[in-house]
Amino acid sequence: MVLLRTCRSEPRSAHPVVGSGFFADAKSRNDKRETTDTIDFRPPSVFMRAMTDLSTIEASAAAAAPHARRRTFAIISHPDAGKTTLTEKLLYFGGAIQLAGEVRAKQGRRQTSSDWMKIERQRGISVVTSVMTFEYGGHVFNLLDTPGHEDFSEDTYRTLTAVDAAVMVIDAAKGIEDRTKKLFEVCRLRDIPIVTFINKVDRETRDPFDLINEIETTLALDVAPMTWPVGRGREFVGTYDLKANTFRRNQKGDERAEDRQVSGWDDPLFDELLPHGAAETWREEVFLAAEGLKPFDLQAFREGHLTPLYFGAALRDYGVRDLIDALGAYAPSPRAQASDKRPIEADEPKMTGFVFKIQANMDPNHRDRIAFMRICSGKLTRGMKAKLVRTGKPMPLNAPQFFFARDRSIAEEAYAGDIVGLPNHGTLRIGDTLTEGEDIVFKGVPSFAPEILRRVKLKDAMKAKKLREALQQMAEEGVVQLFLPHDGAPAIVGVVGALQLDVLKERMDAEYSLPVDFEPCQFSIARWVSSDDKAALAKFVGHKPSAMADDLDGDPVFMASSQFTLKYDAERAPDITFSDVKDYQKVTKA
Repeated sequence: MVLLRTCRSEPRSAHPVVGSGFFADAKSRNDKRETTDTIDFRPPSVFMRAMTDLSTIEASAAAAAPHARRRTFAIISHPDAGKTTLTEKLLYFGGAIQLAGEVRAKQGRRQTSSDWMKIERQRGISVVTSVMTFEYGGHVFNLLDTPGHEDFSEDTYRTLTAVDAAVMVIDAAKGIEDRTKKLFEVCRLRDIPIVTFINKVDRETRDPFDLINEIETTLALDVAPMTWPVGRGREFVGTYDLKANTFRRNQKGDERAEDRQVSGWDDPLFDELLPHGAAETWREEVFLAAEGLKPFDLQAFREGHLTPLYFGAALRDYGVRDLIDALGAYAPSPRAQASDKRPIEADEPKMTGFVFKIQANMDPNHRDRIAFMRICSGKLTRGMKAKLVRTGKPMPLNAPQFFFARDRSIAEEAYAGDIVGLPNHGTLRIGDTLTEGEDIVFKGVPSFAPEILRRVKLKDAMKAKKLREALQQMAEEGVVQLFLPHDGAPAIVGVVGALQLDVLKERMDAEYSLPVDFEPCQFSIARWVSSDDKAALAKFVGHKPSAMADDLDGDPVFMASSQFTLKYDAERAPDITFSDVKDYQKVTKA
C-alpha cells in the first residue's frame, strides 16, 4: 500500500489548531473510540495483551505448558543498524544484566555481553552468533544475536533455522539495506514472523511514512505501526503508543520510567514538548498512521504477512521496553519443525532436537567444544540418553547447559524452544538430529558453496599434524569449509568472504598457537555433485581426481577454475547434479 502524505480533505494551513475541519473529524473518531474502549493506567504489556483475545488466551495457557512460555528469536539487520546495541538493551530491560555495554566501548566502560570474542571487541562487529537465555514477564526468552556482516552469512542462515520469530532492525536514516533484504528473504522462506524496530530516531531520519512505504513495497509486507515517534532527530522526545494512548519518555538508564496517560494525539502536552508549529504536523502524522495504515492482526503477523512496527533509539533506551513486551505478547511459542518424515510438534512427549551451531574454545583455559541444539519437542532432562540419528548410537546428555554469551550454567531440564549447549569432543556436527529413538532428520540446516578458496600456508612445517586437527575443528564449527583433494594435494579452505579468513588466521594463532598465511589455489568454484545413478557418479568422480575433493562429511565436491570450466563439465555430465547448496544430512547408521 502506498500512502501519500498529501492525502487530506483540506490544505494543512486551513487547520492551524485542533477543533475544526480535519482534526475535528480526527478527534471525533478518537472520542468515539475512547467511549467504547476503557483506557486504564496499566503496564504496556497489559495493553498489548488486551488488544486481542487470542494473545490473552495464549498468555493464560502459558502457565500450564512450559514450552508455551518460550520465545526463541533472532535479531537481524544490516551492519551498523544497531543490532548488538539493541540486544544489549533487551538484556538490560529484561533484567538479565545490570549495566548495558557498548559495541565500541571506551576505556573503563563496559563492553557488550554478546560480542565476547577478542576479535569482536577489537573490531566492533559480531562474527559469531551468541545465545542468551533469560526470563522476563513470565516468559523464557532465547535471544540469538547474529553476525550482521555478509561474510558470516552462513552462520546467520543456520541460526535462523532455530528460531520462531525475528526482530528486524532498520536504521531510520537509511531504511532497507541490502543485507536486511537478504536476511528477510531467508525468514520469509521459513515463514518466520518479523517484528520491525526502526532504530536511531533520535538522529536525522527519513520520513516515517517513506520508511513504511519502503518496507511494504520492497519486502511485500504489510506494516502495522504500534508506536510513533514524538519528534525526530534533535527534537525527538519519546514515543506515543497508538493503541494505548500513552506517551513514554524514558530517562536514559531508567527502566522503571513510567508511561504518561494522555487523552489522545490532541493532548496539550505535545504542544509543550514539540517546537512551535511542529505539534500540528505531528498530529497529522499520527492520524494518518492510526487511520490510514493496516491495523495489527495477530494471525497475519504469525503467518508472515504483516509486521508490527516500533520506533525507538536503542542507545538511549527508547522503545526497547515496547519491543520486549511485544515479543512476549505476540511472538509465537515453539512451532512445528519439518523433518524428513513428518512435522514434529512442540507438544509431543518425546525429546527431539537438532544441532545448528558448534563453538570451540569458548573457555580459553579448556579446549572445550560446545554443540548448540534447538529442542524441537518434549523435555530434555540432565543425564538422559539420546540417539544420534546420523550414527544410530546412543549419546548421554550428562551436562546440558544454558548460555548467556560465553557464560553458562547447567540445565537440569529444558523444553521445546530452548537452546542448550552439549559438550562434546567431535561427536556432534552441524545438522545432527538427536531423538529418544525415532529415526528422523530435521531439514533446513544448509551449507553454502564458498566464494573464496585458499590453501593454508603453515609457517612451521613441523606442526602439519596439529594444523590438520585445527582445520578440522574449525570446519566442524562452521568457521570455514574444509576440502580434501582426491589427488593428495594440501587441504583447501573455503569461505564466503575475506573477513572469515582474518578470523580464521587470528583464531589459529590465539587458540592453537599456529601462525598461518593463505595462498591462492587453481580453483575458484566448488560445487557438491550427486546423482540418482550411483554408477554415473562413481565414473564422473573417478575420471577427474585432480578436480575432486571430499568435504567434512565425505561428500564429493567438484572444484572448477572458472564458470566456463564448470559449465563445460556440467554439459558433458547430464546425469550429475552440481549444487551450490547442501541441505540436511542423510541418515547414515554405523
